Amino acid sequence: MGEQQQVQFPQEVVDEYATLGVDLPALFSAGHLGTRMGVQILEASADRVVGTMPVEGNTQPYGLLHGGASAVLAETLGSVGSMLHGGISKIAVGVDLNCTHHRGARTGLVTGVATPVHRGRSTATYEIVISDEQDRRVCTARLTCMLREVNPGDGVPAAPTA
Repeated sequence: MGEQQQVQFPQEVVDEYATLGVDLPALFSAGHLGTRMGVQILEASADRVVGTMPVEGNTQPYGLLHGGASAVLAETLGSVGSMLHGGISKIAVGVDLNCTHHRGARTGLVTGVATPVHRGRSTATYEIVISDEQDRRVCTARLTCMLREVNPGDGVPAAPTA
């Protein structure tokens, strides 16, 4: 439980933020919950975020993937996309999440793919499709994040000044 691991971003995304003086892995973490649930980011850009989560350890009493676990994966992926869209001067804060659960999963990994529905100045909305290892849709989610200016005390490094 105690130790917090950071989301692993593809190196090219980390390098892009590093040129702006921002340590992206330090900026965004799935936190203790994402770590406990085994969420891993495989691909991350404002256009598409892909991540996985094991079913094992994330089930409800019937042995099926917990709907709340799907929601955690969806919100994590949509938040990463929103954060990357907002850039280094904005913080993405989830304000609406809805999930439709289509089928159960009992084993293996589920994969979530987040793609933008809307990317504006003050909000970003992503659709997240979560599928099982047979590429069957388990859940469809939509997340809207408010994009607000970074304030002191947010725990986010300030954008470098020129």
